This record gives sequence, structure tokens and C-alpha cells, in this order.
Amino acid sequence: MEISANAQALAYLVSAILFILGLKGLTHPSTARRGNFYGMAGMAIAIGATLLGSEVQSYGFIIAGVAAGAVIGSVLAARVQMTAMPQLVAALHSFVGMAAVLVALGTYINKADAGLLNPVLMGELSAGIVIGAITFSGSVIAFGKLQGIISGAPVIFKGQHLLNAFIGVLTVALAIYFGATESLWALVLMTALAFLLGFTLIIPIGGADMPVIISMLNSYSGWAAAATGFTLGNNLLIIVGALVGFSGAILSYIMCRAMNRSIIHVVFGGFGGESEASSAVAVAAEKGVKSASVEDAIYWMEDANKVIIVPGYGMAVAQAQHALKELMELLEEKGVEVKFAIHPVAGRMPGHMNVLLAEADIPYDHVFEMDEINPEFATADVALVVGANDVTNPAAKTDPSSPIYGMPILEVGKARHVYVIKRSMRPGYSGVENLLYYQDNCSLIFGDAKDVCEGLVTALKGGGH
Repeated sequence: MEISANAQALAYLVSAILFILGLKGLTHPSTARRGNFYGMAGMAIAIGATLLGSEVQSYGFIIAGVAAGAVIGSVLAARVQMTAMPQLVAALHSFVGMAAVLVALGTYINKADAGLLNPVLMGELSAGIVIGAITFSGSVIAFGKLQGIISGAPVIFKGQHLLNAFIGVLTVALAIYFGATESLWALVLMTALAFLLGFTLIIPIGGADMPVIISMLNSYSGWAAAATGFTLGNNLLIIVGALVGFSGAILSYIMCRAMNRSIIHVVFGGFGGESEASSAVAVAAEKGVKSASVEDAIYWMEDANKVIIVPGYGMAVAQAQHALKELMELLEEKGVEVKFAIHPVAGRMPGHMNVLLAEADIPYDHVFEMDEINPEFATADVALVVGANDVTNPAAKTDPSSPIYGMPILEVGKARHVYVIKRSMRPGYSGVENLLYYQDNCSLIFGDAKDVCEGLVTALKGGGH
């Protein structure tokens, strides 16, 4: 059955509206499920309308591709842990980028054979190839850093900014030449340089900025999709690409503001690697670190008026959110007010902690963003930090020599007692040592986050002290 062009356009319009409603729903955890449903419904309608359009000549390869993708996607969805979600997202961004490159190259070959190339189409092809190639290679590097295949430390070398600028200018010049002459060698060289530029742009980015980079690569993938939409003459792909591109860019800007950093500094700064020991760290190290037991923490927690829990990547790795949910319920039965504090860049991708807490059915009204919760730390009897490092580091406020100086943090150090659950004394993903651990009111409980949280639950059930 084939539908008319008007029916297809109407279906695309409905899909676009559903995508917009989906983005709106994703702005808050309480409406995120509905937002996901809208997005899935919109995509189902879009795929159906495209398959029934007159432009589809054969379904053989389409069915094979959809079937293969469905199998791979289903297996990945079932096997990938939440801790690996950031690198999965990076990998998916790379697929979008490569798809844009392949579509542009395929269109060039087909149109060139038919003698249908024109300046507008050449510009669209150039944009799709350049943006797609940068997205692909940049996402591959981000995946490698997040997966641990490549060191999370920034790879910085003398003259890297000049090199990036040279590659960028040469790529644009080749794109212009390609558009004017339809030269195959210009196309090949432009594509190769764009792949190289994605590599050289992302390799200097360190671990602390990786959540922002994931968001920016999401934006790049959107623009790549939009460029592909122009190439294929598909209005819905243009709309969807623009929505993803703009939303990713806005999210990157919001996250950079939360970190008190500019996007330019994130992209070109190479921040987040091993830092040189500063005087403040040297002085703090001489004070030593206090360790505590589960029973020590429970002693203060069960008699507290307010306990604030700060989840981090360590909670994600250990899957400790369910134990924290039980701990919260037990404390509330004893009349203790329990709140969760979320930093905008906690974890390794935007919203990482919110998703994990929602998975454990922790009520939304117990979860607070940084600006909301920071004034309350001073009135909290206990702050329990579960595997969070960089987002609680006072060096961001007190040590001008620290690479993270100026980044807003969760001010857990103002609580009466601070207990930090950590596996070891290794610094966080940024490689910057946390001065919080040397404060007089801070003690570290060493161990796996899930095991420690379950120990807290067991001790609290046993009556604590």
C-alpha cells in the first residue's frame, strides 16, 4: 500500500509534534516516561509513513537492515548496564555521524552518474560529510575514554590549537572547492580531514568535561541528521535533526554554566587530567584522612534531623541505589528527613543519577538539584556521599591553582558530619584530589558502595546504638 505525498506530509507533521512533546516531557523526571512514549510513537509513525512513501522502490535491504538493527539493539538494551550507558550513547552518536557520511557519499555517486549535481546539493553534501565525520571520530574517542580503552586524561601537545585551526580551515577550503568543481579528490581529502578533526578535537578533552562532550556530540549528531535531511529532501529528518541539534547545544550551555566554564574552554581547554600537586593539596595531605565504620555513620544518622545523600558514579558502578532506597525508608520511619542532592554533571552523562534514582523508585520530591539543595547542607546533621568525587571537591572554591577552580560544587563540607563511601584513595575521574576528605568533619568508609549501603541498612535494622 502506497500513501500520497499529502498523507505522508501529514504523518510527518504529527511525528514532529510528538517529538516536540517528547522533548518537553524529558525536562522533568515525573514526565520522562510520557516523553519517551511520545518519542517512540512519533518515530513509529515516521518510519511507517516513510516506508509507505513513493520514494521506496524495494523493501529487501530495508527489511534486512531493520531486522539486523532490531536484534542488535534488543541484545544491547538487555545487556548494557546503566554504568555503561554514557559510552553506549557515544557509540550511538558515532553511528549517526557515519550514516550521514555514507548517505552523502552515496548521493554524490548516484547524482554524479545521472548528471544531477548542482551547487546547492554540493553544499548539502559537504555539510553532511564534514559534520558527520567529525561526529563519528569524536564519538569514537569519547567512547574509548569512557570505556577505559583510552586514558581519560587529556592528550595535550604543543601547537594543538594551531593544528586544529589549520585542519578546520583546510577542510572548509576543500568543501568550497568540492562544491565548485565536483572534484572527487577534494571530496576524499575533505572527508579524511574531517575524520581527523573529530579525533584531534576530542582527544584533548579530559574526564571531568566528558558529560558536556557527550551532550555536544549529541548536538553534532543532530546537525548531521539535519544535513542528511536536506540531502534526501526529507522534511521530517530536517526537523528532527534541528530539534536534537538545538537541544544538545542548549544542554551543553546549561551544563557549562553549572560548571562555571565556557563551551570554548571545554572544547579547546584540555581540562580534566592529572594535575600537578598544589600547595593546598600538599598541606591537606599532611593532615591525614579519617576512616570510619558503618556503625559510626549509623550512630549519627539515626538520631539526625536531616540527612542529605549525594550519589555519584561510584553508586552507579555498584548499583547501590536500591540499598539507598531502603536506607531512606528506614531513616524516615525514625523521623529523619532524607533528601538526595544531584550535581548537574554527576556521573558521566547528563541525568545519569536522576535515572538511577528513578529506577529505584526514589520519590521525585526527595531529589534536589544543586542550587536548591546547597543552602541546606549547613542545616544537615549528616551528608552521605556515595561515590561522588569531583562534584564535592572544595578545591573548586578554595584553591586557585586547581584545574577545577571556579566550578560550582555540592557544599557537603558544611554538614555537621560527612561520610564518604569510597573504594580507595584514588582521585575522581578528573584526576584532581578531593580536599573534602581532609576536613575535620569528614570520614571515609572504604568499600564497595552497595556493600556499605547494605551494611548501613543492616545496622539500622539492628538498632544502631
